[in-house]
Amino acid sequence: ADMNGTAIENFVCVIFNVSFMNCTWHVGRTATEDTQYFLYWRPSKKEDITECQNYIKDDYGRHTGCRFQNVAVKNKYAYFLVNGSRSGQNIHISDYIIVEKLTPPLNVSVNCTEASRRCSIWWQQPRTSHKKKSSCFKYEIVIENK
Repeated sequence: ADMNGTAIENFVCVIFNVSFMNCTWHVGRTATEDTQYFLYWRPSKKEDITECQNYIKDDYGRHTGCRFQNVAVKNKYAYFLVNGSRSGQNIHISDYIIVEKLTPPLNVSVNCTEASRRCSIWWQQPRTSHKKKSSCFKYEIVIENK
């Protein structure tokens, strides 16, 4: 139920440095100053629901985001619920986006031979908050002559 425009908008979660996640949203178009939002999430069907412990607030003290630590997404499903305190009714999310900002590849090694004028470069895939096949990653190499 939208409660006439109080539902949050633009809900986005960004995972960074492997285990941290920031979720942010905009308050509903008609949300009053006394509307409050509470975020709950469950990383998978088998795990317990967790409420945000570290809210981001706007100038009116309304929750407009959350910072999570020690995040691990074990499969492709994560579940989110936002409850609103206005009139004691639930304010649901219609859709959401999760993005992971990857760390650089690990153990980068370069071996150049002057005789063949070639270089070989090796690396390991970056750490992620979840398991991914190595075929899911694409890399770009920028070579600069100095």
